[in-house]
Amino acid sequence: MGVVTRYQPLSATPRKTAMILDTTFFMIAIPAVIFAGISKGGFGSGAAFVAAPLLALIIDPALAVGLMLPLLMLVDAATLRPYWKQWSWPDARLLILGAAPGVVLGTVFWRAADADMLRIFLGAISLAFVAFQLARAQGVIRIPNRPFAPAVGLLAGAIAGFTSFVSHAGGPPVAVYLLARGMNKTTYQATTVITFWAVNIFKAIPYAILGIFTSQTLIAGLYLAPAALFGAWLGVKAHRMIPERLFFLITYLLLTVTGSKLIFDAMT
Repeated sequence: MGVVTRYQPLSATPRKTAMILDTTFFMIAIPAVIFAGISKGGFGSGAAFVAAPLLALIIDPALAVGLMLPLLMLVDAATLRPYWKQWSWPDARLLILGAAPGVVLGTVFWRAADADMLRIFLGAISLAFVAFQLARAQGVIRIPNRPFAPAVGLLAGAIAGFTSFVSHAGGPPVAVYLLARGMNKTTYQATTVITFWAVNIFKAIPYAILGIFTSQTLIAGLYLAPAALFGAWLGVKAHRMIPERLFFLITYLLLTVTGSKLIFDAMT
């Protein structure tokens, strides 16, 4: 197994490299998967995508993407019940409808599309949104709190579907749209759960057709499944214990980290 020292574009054609399940693999994979479970289970999925770049340090990036999807779907299934019907269905419906063509685009361009410019765009939007919210909280910017129009929800869903397909990085556009809706923390979290539950189901069949899943990734996923479920449990517990104001502060922090990481990935 060659160690990947640089996070390569995940839209490249998957290489059939070996994946050795050794101590180094599990030392990186277990914390990465637990972190993804915590993010998806309690903090809106914004930083869950970081698991794939971490895994790409030790395995081929395409294998990292293929490894993470079943684990993310497992976390989705585990977190549906705690947030059942607490979501905003009108907002989730817009995002899911928009995500479907985004996933189709991701499928078409998986082998050829360079997503670096899109990563820069998403990262810049994420950071700009956090800066805007902080400026508004400090009274620097005073404008009426008007949520985005429905068309923006469809666009956010389409971008999320595409970026989620190529790198599991669909969190920022969904977060930007939902945070502007002014919903409480549980409605926000539940809406992200139902949205990415649907998006990940959309992705599963194309992943199988394109060979992004391999016998190696599925075997490794079985070993890592307990870590994913443990992370999801921690995320749900943390969501319930943390006050709403602190929750959104953490969400903005994760969005900042996510946006910065997207830009860093694209530039390096």
